Formats: sequence, C-alpha cells, structure tokens
Amino acid sequence: MNKDRKRGVDETMAELPAARKMPVMLAIVAAMFFSAINQTIVGPAMPRIISVLNGMEYYSWCITIYLLTSTIATALVGKLSDMYGRKPFMLIGIAIFMVGAFLCGFSGNIFEFIAYRGVQGIGAGIIMATAFTAVGDLFPARERGRWMGLMSAAFGFSSIVGPPLGGWIVDHWDWKWLFWVFLPLGFVAFAMILALFPKTERRPPEPVDYAGSLVLTLFLTALLLGFSFAGGEEGWGSPRVIWLLAAAVVLGIAFVMVEMRASSPVMPLSLFRNDIVTISNVIGFVMSAGMMGALIYMPLFVQGVQGVSPTYAGYVTMPMSVCMVLISGWIGRQITRTGKYKRYAIVGMPVMIAGMLIMAFMNSVWQAALGMAVFGFGLGMGMPVFAVTVQNAVSFDQLGVATASSQLFRSLGGTIGITVLGTVLNGEMRRHLRASFGGDASAGAGAGAAAGAGGQTGAAFPLDTETLLNQPQLEAYRQSLPADQLAIFDRLVDMVRDALGASLTTVFLTGTALVLLAAVLVFFLREIPLSTGRGLPESPEPAQPVREKEAPGKG
Repeated sequence: MNKDRKRGVDETMAELPAARKMPVMLAIVAAMFFSAINQTIVGPAMPRIISVLNGMEYYSWCITIYLLTSTIATALVGKLSDMYGRKPFMLIGIAIFMVGAFLCGFSGNIFEFIAYRGVQGIGAGIIMATAFTAVGDLFPARERGRWMGLMSAAFGFSSIVGPPLGGWIVDHWDWKWLFWVFLPLGFVAFAMILALFPKTERRPPEPVDYAGSLVLTLFLTALLLGFSFAGGEEGWGSPRVIWLLAAAVVLGIAFVMVEMRASSPVMPLSLFRNDIVTISNVIGFVMSAGMMGALIYMPLFVQGVQGVSPTYAGYVTMPMSVCMVLISGWIGRQITRTGKYKRYAIVGMPVMIAGMLIMAFMNSVWQAALGMAVFGFGLGMGMPVFAVTVQNAVSFDQLGVATASSQLFRSLGGTIGITVLGTVLNGEMRRHLRASFGGDASAGAGAGAAAGAGGQTGAAFPLDTETLLNQPQLEAYRQSLPADQLAIFDRLVDMVRDALGASLTTVFLTGTALVLLAAVLVFFLREIPLSTGRGLPESPEPAQPVREKEAPGKG
C-alpha cells in the first residue's frame, strides 16, 4: 500500500465500503445526466433558436464550437485529473457548464450564443472525461462493466426524454428555458459531488506539460475546423480548408516531437505502444465515424423524403435510445458476472451493421424506426465494452489519460465522420439531380419557376434538400400555384425526394462500410482477464510498457 501511495494511487476511493460507493456513483450519474440532458434537449429546438437570433448562416458554428471545445477539454483534463484527482475537475466541469447554460439563455445575438455554447462544451468535455474515469477509481475492472452499462443507459435515457421535452418547451415556453430548466439539477449534482465524493490524494508534484497542451489544442482546433469547413459550402478545395488541414499536419508532427521530450506529457505516447489501447481507440474512431450516418442523417430521410413533421420525426430515433438503454445495462451486468467482454463487441457490431443496412434500403417510416431499434440494440452491446477494455489495459496512474484518449478518438471520429458522410451526400445529390434534370445539377433550383410558368407565381423557387425540410414553406408555395401547375410541381418535388432518398442510401452504405471495418478490427483486439483489484489485469502482460509499474500482489 505504501508503494501505491508513492505512485499517487487514490486509496480513499479504493477503500470506500460498498455502502459509500453507491451514493458516490449516484452523484457521478447525476452529473453526467445533467450534461447529457442539456445536449439532447437543445437538438430539436436549434432551428428555432437560430431563427430568432437571425443567424441561419452561422447554424453550423453552433454545433461545431460545442464539439471543438468539448473535444479539447476531454483531451486535456485526462492527464490533469490523474495528477490532481477527479473531484476538483468534476466540480469545475459542472460549474463551467452551468455558467454556459445560464448565459446561453441571455444571448442577444448569434455571436453571443456561439460563444456561450463554447463555454458549455468545455464543461461537458470535463464532466464526461472525469465521470467515466471516476468509475475506474471506485471499482476494479471486473465490476466496471456493470457501472459503464448503467452510465450508457443514463445517457440513452437522456436521448429519450430530451428531444420531446425540448420540442414541448419551445412550443409552449420561451426557448431560453431550454437552458435554464435543468439548472437546479446542476446545483444538486454539484452539491452531491462536493459532499459525497471522497477527498482525493494528490500524486507527487509533476510539471504541467504546458507546451504539449498548447500544441494539442492548436492541432485539434485546426483539424476540426478544417473538416467542418470542408463539410460546409466551402468544400475540400477551399484555400482556408487546405491551410487548416496543412496546419493540422504540421502541428500533429510538432505535438509528437514535444511529447517525446516532455517529462510528464499531457498525452503519453507510450500509451499507444499498448496494442489493446491503440486498437480500442481505432475501433472507437471508425465506429463513431460510421454511426454518424444513423444519428445525423436519419432526420433527412424522415422529414425530407417521407415528409414527416419535425415533431413526429423525433420519435423515429426513440427506438434506438430505448433499445440502447435496455441492453447496455444488461450487458454491463454480464461483463461483471462473466469477466468477459470481447464476445459482446463481436456480437454487437454485426447487429449495428444489420441496423444500418435496414436504413440503407428503407422506404417507409416504420422501416426507419426498425433500423434505429436494431442499431440501438447493437450499440448498447458494444458501447460499454471499449471503455472497460482501455481502462483494464493500463496501470492505475494512467487511468485518466487512457479514458480521455478513448473519448477523444470517439469525438474525432464523430466529427470527421459527419464531414465525410456529408461530402458523400452532397456529391450523390448533385449526381442524381443531374440525372433527373437532364444533366444540369442546378436545374432543381429553378424547378419552381417551371411549375409556375405562365402563372402569376412564376418566380424561381429552389427545390433542394433544405427546402424539403421546410415543409410549411414548401406547402405555402404549392398553394400559391394555379391548379393546372400542381401536378408538375408535385412531380418535381418527387424527383428531388427520390434523389435525396437515393443519396441517403449511399450515405448509409458508406457508414455501414465503416462500422464493418470496426467489426473486423474487434477480432484483433486482445482480451486479457478483468482485474478484481486496483484496476490492473489479473494476469499481467510484461510486454505492455504502460503497465510496467504494476504493484506486486494486485489483481
């Protein structure tokens, strides 16, 4: 034990009796749910908020800034929480998130709103990174599966409750209450962490890797902004995109060089000499990139192709959340009971693939709901696995940075996946529109004029993906047309819908291919026994450099 204390192991967390651990876990879940529900509740209301603030041209920034700041915070807090403990960062994360949410409600213009969303992202990144790592502080690896499953279920529950609640609030209250309604939960979570979370023991003083932190922040900023701009109107050939991605490459190389010389690196490169950590993170990256097709582009099919209203479209994703909640909790208990985890990923990944294949060839709303349900079932099986895998493969003093690396790769995969799949969608839409309108990809933009030719409302009306999603505007224009032009207009709308549907098929197939690649990589993931002690495997692998400090007699 003395040796462990010299290594900075938080014995107060490890030695808590079971009766004390339960309230601590309740506090952790409360903090994570507070962050998650505030994310999911805003989604359906974002178009309304942007419209009120007159910032439609900055719509993507409201999402990008949140992803950017949360990703950077996740990457930086892992090492710092290993040095100074989880409790202070959990409290800081909750406080920052609450401040950001409070200020969002007072946004007077789109630029203030973007800035405050960035503050929220910082808090969310800190909360998520420390919450999952704290599970490793409290429980040995053998027991973590149960609690990782519970936390995944809590996140899934927020996905069930959040969207319909957000829609109801913007319909009946002011949009500002989206950010204020759960602030009392934030105060409760803060108080619970402050009162219940045990005092953490600091490790021996280590120099803070300021240079590595700065270069890592600049690298992630350039990389994510580059991909975000490329996925927008600028395209991959934009000079700004090229310069940002080139800067990301240079900064990435610089980061590696800085970390190789740092005495206490913010992201130790030795971590990636562990094949289990590396393969797990690659799987998380590829899987997140592929699954974005299911999560981001499903509304385009439901609203744009099927013509379902936004209110009811939110219910299509609910089967995924329900299935994920039900299965993730059960899988977590099974991991704890059996001590095995790889088998659940081997089964879960093909189920995810099956769900995405259903989505790729769906032609009705009920098929979309079925695809989401199957996908959620597979996601619930696989989600608890990889966090447990990474934590089980490293020594206790690297628990925070290892967990942060896992979440960092998932965040990067999701962000880059959105861009890649968006590029596929735009390219396929142009191709199908050219085929439908006789070789002119922009012909759809003047389709309304063709429909109204000879009438009194013959002004050009754009028929594209954005227009299909604005059903009131589409219907209002249709009602303004002469009766003899309605059939032509409806036929043109159907052509654009068919083009969107065919394009989404390619998008979902691309996502399926990415998830398939992740499924293949699972077979290369080495499974080692789950520890029943301080988070170290029962059968240590001396070949793993990141675990060479293992205390004798543990696990």
